[in-house]
Amino acid sequence: MLHVGIDDTDSPSGMCTTYVSCLIIEKLKVCGYTIKGYPRLIRLNPFAPHKTRGNGAVSFRVEVQGGDEVEKVKDVVLSLVSKLSEFKNDDTNPGVVFYEGKIYDSLKRFALNAIRRILTIEDARRLADKIGAEVYEYKNGRGIIGALAAIGCPLPDKTYELIAYRVPENYGKKRKIDKESVRRMDKETYPETFDNIDNDYIAIEPHTPCPILYGIRGESPRALIRAHQMIKVGEKIERYCIFETNQHTDQHIQRVDSISQMRQFSCYLVSGEVKDGPRVIEGGHVFFTLKDNTGEIECAAYEPTKDFRKTIMKLRPGDKVKVFGGIGVHGTLNIEKIKIEHVKPLIRYENPICSCGKRMKSAGKNKGFKCPNCGKKSNAQKIPKKIPRSLKEGYYEVPTCARRHLSKQLIRMGIKGCS
Repeated sequence: MLHVGIDDTDSPSGMCTTYVSCLIIEKLKVCGYTIKGYPRLIRLNPFAPHKTRGNGAVSFRVEVQGGDEVEKVKDVVLSLVSKLSEFKNDDTNPGVVFYEGKIYDSLKRFALNAIRRILTIEDARRLADKIGAEVYEYKNGRGIIGALAAIGCPLPDKTYELIAYRVPENYGKKRKIDKESVRRMDKETYPETFDNIDNDYIAIEPHTPCPILYGIRGESPRALIRAHQMIKVGEKIERYCIFETNQHTDQHIQRVDSISQMRQFSCYLVSGEVKDGPRVIEGGHVFFTLKDNTGEIECAAYEPTKDFRKTIMKLRPGDKVKVFGGIGVHGTLNIEKIKIEHVKPLIRYENPICSCGKRMKSAGKNKGFKCPNCGKKSNAQKIPKKIPRSLKEGYYEVPTCARRHLSKQLIRMGIKGCS
């Protein structure tokens, strides 16, 4: 079995690594080769400074008999990567990896680190040399990091994505997807498919000039094919391909015991206490500070999270929460999901009620209270009164339009979210 990994062939102005891989797989099949299982689409660290546009690498397995067949497969792969990659873009640095052998723990760990941390090209070269993988670097070769990760990534939890591609003459043009058909498809296939539409926002539609017409995500290939057959489009579909993927599995999330263990450009699940009241800055972004006994970190719900910000605005100092999210370039924890574990009661202190039924007023500093109606005086204490909180304990998640590729929906966690 020959493992092939490919990454970083695209740019903001075009192409897509899944499309390149799809064409390669088709060419290999025409040449008589058997592709084992579904190709894999592995999303990498969403906060990596040098991430690609879609931040996903692809791998697939080819059955080969002997060295001659291996060389022929390599020729097909490298020829199409060389032909289709967006080399004119300074940030496009393709990488291709060929590997025959067992998927060792070191390769699995490398893949998880590529999803959760920051790795270097040299890290990838060292591992490839150690396990005997053959790497091909174009330009600075950064793509070999994702290519290796796509081969080695363990998938104890996985989803699937069906990606439909446009004919080349339609690249860059407005996509002609019938919104009502997407709405009906979502209604009939959810939760076997998910994140299809968000009010008027068609979530299956990319907003870049790439070859993709749409991508449907779900729990099984059968559900995806059914959904694909329900969607109506006003343009020709060139082909489609189904990928096995780590999308919506929270594979990027690392559990930590304290805020002090967290590092920039990584993603975490962390518990803490709200230190201060939420604040809104220009642009509609909402921030609050999370603290524990080791430190504190600023948390953010950005404008694209829409109504999710209303939940964050209800937080008050003393509330206990668990936050799922990643730390970006500004050192802020970007919230993907939040669990409100304890809502601290708000207490207001009121003057006591006189025996005549009227509320008493202060008689002066340290002089107790006096009734304005009957004149009676009292040394009673102010009465604590609990103020109802509209915030409920439980889980809340960002909407479909703001969800990251890797973020696991509450429905997939078997959790009913609060609203």
